[in-house]
Amino acid sequence: MIVMLLWAGKFKMTAPGAEGIIPLVSNSPLTSWQFKLFGPYVLGDMIGATEWIAAILLIIGYFKPKAGILGGMILVVMFFTTSTMLITTPDDTIVVHGIHYMNNLGLFLFKDIISFGVAFYLISYYGRKATLAENQR
Repeated sequence: MIVMLLWAGKFKMTAPGAEGIIPLVSNSPLTSWQFKLFGPYVLGDMIGATEWIAAILLIIGYFKPKAGILGGMILVVMFFTTSTMLITTPDDTIVVHGIHYMNNLGLFLFKDIISFGVAFYLISYYGRKATLAENQR
């Protein structure tokens, strides 16, 4: 999860990464206002920075579990937001013989549904670590 966040976050801070999220963020009711306010490049930098902050908090969480919980909570909000884009982004599927299949854009979003579940796992993992640390005091 940490490597994916660092890698994806850095990519969103590049011109191709920022341009690649335009159809996603511009069609989402949760992010379209940010797209209009900041434009794709500043918004790409903000999303990338959020992913980096979450990754760094997850790393710190190994030593200070409460930081990991915060990182996991950031991920839940982030992945919930991007998962809803599967519903709001046009042309994220193709129709073959009457059945909808995800195209590359849809598959790009599908990883966020899996990551949404991983974020909940990480919150519980760091929560157990924090509880153990508190009980040892």
